[in-house]
Amino acid sequence: MRITETADLWYKNAFIYCIDMEVYLDSNNDGIGDIDGMCQRIDYLAEIGVTCIWLMPFYPSPRRDSGYDIADFYGVDQRYGDHGDIVELIRTAHDRGIRVIIDLVINHTSDQHYWFRRSRASTDNPYRDYYVWRGDTPPDTSDQTMFPDSEDGIWTQDEKTGEWYLHHFLHTQPDLNTANPQVRDEISKIMGFWLQLGVDGFRVDAVPFAINQTTLIEIDDDEMAEPHDYLRALRSFMQRRASGQGAAIMLGEVNLPHEEQRAFFGGSDGDQLSMQFDFFTNQKMFLSFARQDAAPIEEALKSRPTDLNEEVQYANFLRNHDELTLDLLTEDERNEVLDTFAPDEEHRFAGRGIRRRLPTMFEGDPRRLKLAYSLLFSLPGTPVLYYGEEISMGENLDVPGREAVRTPMQWSSEKNAGFSSASPSKVARAVTEGSYGPEHVNAGISRREQDSLLHWITRLAKRYRESPEIGWGDANIIEQPHRCVLAYRMVWEDHTLVLLHNLASEPVQVPFALSDEGPGTLLMDLMVDDTFELDGESSTEARLDGFGSRWLRIKREGDPRLV
Repeated sequence: MRITETADLWYKNAFIYCIDMEVYLDSNNDGIGDIDGMCQRIDYLAEIGVTCIWLMPFYPSPRRDSGYDIADFYGVDQRYGDHGDIVELIRTAHDRGIRVIIDLVINHTSDQHYWFRRSRASTDNPYRDYYVWRGDTPPDTSDQTMFPDSEDGIWTQDEKTGEWYLHHFLHTQPDLNTANPQVRDEISKIMGFWLQLGVDGFRVDAVPFAINQTTLIEIDDDEMAEPHDYLRALRSFMQRRASGQGAAIMLGEVNLPHEEQRAFFGGSDGDQLSMQFDFFTNQKMFLSFARQDAAPIEEALKSRPTDLNEEVQYANFLRNHDELTLDLLTEDERNEVLDTFAPDEEHRFAGRGIRRRLPTMFEGDPRRLKLAYSLLFSLPGTPVLYYGEEISMGENLDVPGREAVRTPMQWSSEKNAGFSSASPSKVARAVTEGSYGPEHVNAGISRREQDSLLHWITRLAKRYRESPEIGWGDANIIEQPHRCVLAYRMVWEDHTLVLLHNLASEPVQVPFALSDEGPGTLLMDLMVDDTFELDGESSTEARLDGFGSRWLRIKREGDPRLV
């Protein structure tokens, strides 16, 4: 494969950046971030190497769940702007070589959505079966809700008809009945609308809930032969509608073990989700960070299915806009991570996760942060960064629930962190204070300090983009004697990259062998001016500082890339 061919599946070597528009930049000083503010920061994103923006919901919403309770899938919340502004944002991003994906929520709507207001009007309303209703009293489902701190279960009785409706999230977010072909048609129209405006795909919310046939109701014997047929249909529709503008993607939120995620990719056919967030590896990474032991990460990488279609991809992340969920770990493992990174009750969310950002979990240690992001950009797959991660933003625990990590972007040390000139009382969410406040942590400072995390991430992004081995290759664990060291190589055709990461605070010498490489083979460090040569036994060793890392490319004759 020529390197030019990798552009056809652009997402396999992308750098995705997630933005909560409400708190990114306020251009009209009403205290709320907006689309025009986003446009003003496109060049900043291009500068640090971002190639794809993921916009969290900007639709009209009562905002009971940070905009994921959507009242109009075709609309733009007037606080942010209008459709013309969205088109300008997409066009400006595309001009800078940045693609744009948006949230597609197919599992639920707001209870203020027109469909649900009609659905709850009567039991024989044409919209009744757009949602999941039951007439009998449901059993105890308190263990199934995603918000155990605020919901008693996943069924709520509606006063109008006396029946219960399903909601896996808040009771103000009734679940859609995607077994209903009319609902499926509506969702396709929504996708088609936004594709026509120029978006490059969708981050698909809560996918397993949307196709869970144990809670859906079949309509007029229109039974989906198999629940995953719906994902196949969505993928096929998207590809048809996007065929004139390049490959569009569906990046799915599927918090399941790898073997179960395989089905959501479409197995070896790869005809369902284009990408999935790798929640299992994410949680194992934090177990490794807590133990300073590479074994959990190795376990996660080895558990990824090996027969996936070439066109699908895992998306790697450290933190996101929700809590750091730990539900795929055992109870003992989960408690180990919680005790290490969330020792106080206020750090925790719903007993299963952490509502902190990475810098505070790592107590501000720049070495650990740089190690973590080196790992993020070098793991097989596509890196996803949450806004503010690049400048070491912390959370504000005074902000309730999961929104503790959704505070205004800290651009400068000026009023409201340079996010807005409005009165602080009008700002959408409270700015972080204390040692992680904007007087100490902001993008302006980070751009000027050459050893900042921002400059490190910018460098990582450049090396990652120059190394399609990471996005396209296969990972092979390299044997070496240190439990604290993760050593693996990414192989893509005749290109090889050796990655070494020391998860412990003490420096180590790492001996390793590459038995299929000849003596005299050179390994060039992509981050510093250093070279290693394999000896007569095809071995060498590299020093790793405490929390240090190495990116070593095997120098091949005829490889035109600079090192």
